[in-house]
Amino acid sequence: MRKDFAISIVRTLLERGHKAYLVGGCVRDLLLGRDPADYDVTTDAIPDEVMRIFPETYAVGAQFGVVLVPSPERDVASNVSTETCRDVTGYVSAKANAVEVATFRSDIGYSDGRHPDQVRFSKDPREDVERRDFTINGLLLDPITNEVLDFVGGRKDLEAGVIRTIGDPERRFAEDKLRMLRAVRFAARFDYAIAPETFHAIQKLASQIGQVSRERVRDELSKMLTEGHARQAFLLLDETGLLHEALPEIEAMKGVEQPPQFHPEGDVFVHTLMLLDKLPHPCPLTLAWGALLHDVGKPATFRVAPDRIRFDGHVDVGVKIAEEICHRLRFSNDDTDQILALVDNHMRFAHAQRMNQSTFKRFVRMPRFDEHLQLHRMDCQSSHGDLTSYNFTRGKIASMPPETIRPAPLITGDDLITAGYLPGPQFKKILSAVEDGQLEGRLHSKDEAMAFVGSEFPRAAQ
Repeated sequence: MRKDFAISIVRTLLERGHKAYLVGGCVRDLLLGRDPADYDVTTDAIPDEVMRIFPETYAVGAQFGVVLVPSPERDVASNVSTETCRDVTGYVSAKANAVEVATFRSDIGYSDGRHPDQVRFSKDPREDVERRDFTINGLLLDPITNEVLDFVGGRKDLEAGVIRTIGDPERRFAEDKLRMLRAVRFAARFDYAIAPETFHAIQKLASQIGQVSRERVRDELSKMLTEGHARQAFLLLDETGLLHEALPEIEAMKGVEQPPQFHPEGDVFVHTLMLLDKLPHPCPLTLAWGALLHDVGKPATFRVAPDRIRFDGHVDVGVKIAEEICHRLRFSNDDTDQILALVDNHMRFAHAQRMNQSTFKRFVRMPRFDEHLQLHRMDCQSSHGDLTSYNFTRGKIASMPPETIRPAPLITGDDLITAGYLPGPQFKKILSAVEDGQLEGRLHSKDEAMAFVGSEFPRAAQ
């Protein structure tokens, strides 16, 4: 439906006497037989003219010639204001239900390494294309006639499977350093090669990726992890030098040996890449980052003991390092909590068969436990291959009615107060002990619970 809406925008602009084309990733994907995630239109109509033709628009970047035209069937976008669209989250929400319409332009100067110092609107689509990033994203499509305009050799690079900047690669990357990460992501996603001159420019300028906002780096890395080609993406990040700059903690895994009896696959970096190769597609963002970071504490805890290589305390150290990374990349609190939980608990499955009932039930009722289970399976498949704990955990969960895993509490703090207990820190200990008894099948009713409390936590002992 969004394709039809984008075509209707092009048709309307043409009827008003303007030039208009589909442009960028949507044209690339259509030529590759893929379903585009979104549609962009480029036109010689300036923003004021676009907003007159389409009154209900979001002027998200009018100074750069960009407005969003919302779909009549929008949902989220209908409640997003122009002001809100100026931040990343608001823009993404609006873009999900709208078509971006940009005026032909040429850009002059990029002092901040992202935004042009000066924008000059143009009537020439060739001039507009020449400022874009990669040849495969520089194709124009007239959806009315199906004519493709290719001023930069994009079709040839699509056929050859090559990621190549439009014009001088150093200049393109100087305009927006994030394009270096995008080159890696596109190469991994499409299984393309990066053109030699483009590749060398990335290697030369990789140290400048730190000039890009952390949120934009995070989002680009997240796409690499969740688009289905994470292993190839991280190999390319390493080869280009971008991994050293963006995630040195992952680079530190290279060459860190592991005990061969448990990790015949090789070092920590190899193990992590193998795990990334097993990520589902689509993949939850938190699972992808949890997989990437689950062994991030191993390089700092490596030691050769008399019996074998060991990583004592690598989980605790890994949680701290993962927390630093999440903070650095500005993850939300919710995403950070889940990523850290995945790192913190990934070794607990080894003890699942020895856990008592209360410990096991608390373990499997962690938020989004399916992600913990998936991470454990992939971790095993990327090392020793033993899925005993995985199969045990799944089987035991399946054998337990949900209400026994998360039962309604037998008593509350109010019940303790009614029984004469004074509110205080001990309440948490008492209620936890009652819940243990309930989860283990020893306590079944409120009366049994209160009798247990009276015997184990006599009021006189308070």
